[in-house]
Amino acid sequence: MRLGLIRLPASDRELTKGAWVSRNLVAVVSSVLFVVFAVAIVLIPVPFVTWRPGQTVDVLGGTEEGPLIEISGLPVSSSGGTLLMTTVSTTRVDSNVSLPEALIAHVAEDSDALPREILYPAGKSYEEVQSEAVALMDTSRGNATVAALRAAGQTVTEMPMIAAVTLSGPANGVLQPGDLVEAIDDTPVSRREDIQDAIRRRGVGEPVVFRVIRGGDILSLTVTTVQGTDGHPSIGIRITTGYRYAPTVTYRIDPVIVGPSAGLVFALAVYDRITDGVLPEGAVVAGTGAIDAAGKVSAIGGVREKIKGAEKAGATIFLMPRANCQDLGVLNTSIRLVPVTTLKDAIAALQLLEEGKTDEEVPTCG
Repeated sequence: MRLGLIRLPASDRELTKGAWVSRNLVAVVSSVLFVVFAVAIVLIPVPFVTWRPGQTVDVLGGTEEGPLIEISGLPVSSSGGTLLMTTVSTTRVDSNVSLPEALIAHVAEDSDALPREILYPAGKSYEEVQSEAVALMDTSRGNATVAALRAAGQTVTEMPMIAAVTLSGPANGVLQPGDLVEAIDDTPVSRREDIQDAIRRRGVGEPVVFRVIRGGDILSLTVTTVQGTDGHPSIGIRITTGYRYAPTVTYRIDPVIVGPSAGLVFALAVYDRITDGVLPEGAVVAGTGAIDAAGKVSAIGGVREKIKGAEKAGATIFLMPRANCQDLGVLNTSIRLVPVTTLKDAIAALQLLEEGKTDEEVPTCG
């Protein structure tokens, strides 16, 4: 039997053609929607910022202006080692992160993605955030200096210090943040409560004479009290604990680098310079960690990124807060990680490494 071509009725041919057009239209629309969706994913920002390894700085090095950390008033030495301050590179305030960028940063070993409000809180301008970060760096330097001097056996005296002056208060233009208060009306003071009590014993409109140390000079300054919001005499100041010591420590760190996390490294640098040295000769040591004036080391952010940055810079030892051990997760690194809780722990660990002690004797995060 011979088979020939079969001719469909006109109505069937039109139906087949219509189905073909319909299928192609669906395909075209789907493709367009896919492209639009893909572009939207790439272009629409998400409320996250990324952290990546930042620059490392040898704080025992120097610039044309002088050493990055210069100490006068004490004999200084150099151990011959390298001590790296580590940083993280973050998304700028005027930049955005896309969803793919955030996902890639989150799963990568040397980066992370965090909610934007952690770095740039809602309701605060960038200038306010930056000002706070600069203040944290200043506090970090001061704490590091005091902790290092104490660890080296140098005399450090606690004194009341002016922390802030209210712009609309009577002390504005007279007292300054950083002034160390020796006496009120020739009566020595040793605690901030002594100053508060002395002011409250005055009547409103009465003068209070402060003897302060400012930049090495001793000044006698008079402030007249006004009535505070609580009804008591006030001069519009905030008082904290300050420290007096003989040596002068000058920091020449790039002002772009801010925050509290270099405190441990600063303290080790000062201690290394004013003692016989604590760094293993020729070693490249890196670290991170906030520090207080008593030498206690506390946790910081971005520890994984800082470790990777130190590794890239050639460090073989990385000192870090013990509290950050829980943040490491699965991290492939060739650096020896040494967790510490105090400056003295860090000094002891470096001495053990210098002596070639076994792994069992040097702290680990295990």
